[in-house]
Amino acid sequence: MEYNGGSVVALTGKNCVAVACDMRYGERNQTVSMNFPKIFREGDRCLVGVSGLASDIQTVTQIINSRVNMYKLREERDVQPRVLASMISSLLYDHRWGPYFVEPVVAGLDKDDKPFICSTDLIGCLAFANDFVCAGTATEAMMGVCEALWKPDLEADDLFEVASQCLLAAMDRDAFSGWGAMVYVLTPTELVTKEIRTRQD
Repeated sequence: MEYNGGSVVALTGKNCVAVACDMRYGERNQTVSMNFPKIFREGDRCLVGVSGLASDIQTVTQIINSRVNMYKLREERDVQPRVLASMISSLLYDHRWGPYFVEPVVAGLDKDDKPFICSTDLIGCLAFANDFVCAGTATEAMMGVCEALWKPDLEADDLFEVASQCLLAAMDRDAFSGWGAMVYVLTPTELVTKEIRTRQD
């Protein structure tokens, strides 16, 4: 889980969610590149952030994308965040004897614009939250900063600022995360994507 490093955090706001990730791709202590995003859009109202082994991240996200497309064809509607979380949990649990080394985080808005976030471990055990979830090598540091900065019913701009500060503060304490960051803020009307410059050491 720590070979390639990386961290993801998702937070809820007032009819919005934010997901942030670092951009580092490394091999243990060596940084290989800084253009490896870990957040993927699945439908109009769902985002999936995945941390862990880089090859497994690519494999799992391709399988998820394929299953979401099949769901849209079969059901003739977009996938809801809770359904997507169950889909990912089922996929990971199917491979529990030879697991994918990934920790997905699902964030989105349901049909009533209510925010939804959850995370899973590498065998698909779901952990739901009403405030924030973290995954990756900087999880412990991010949990502490999120507890200090997050407040209920944050507006989209404030949520972006909190997500950014949580990730930046945690990355300063984790050698396996960093080298740039991406923050996605999903509202009922739009998806705002911003790239953050961070320390390059």
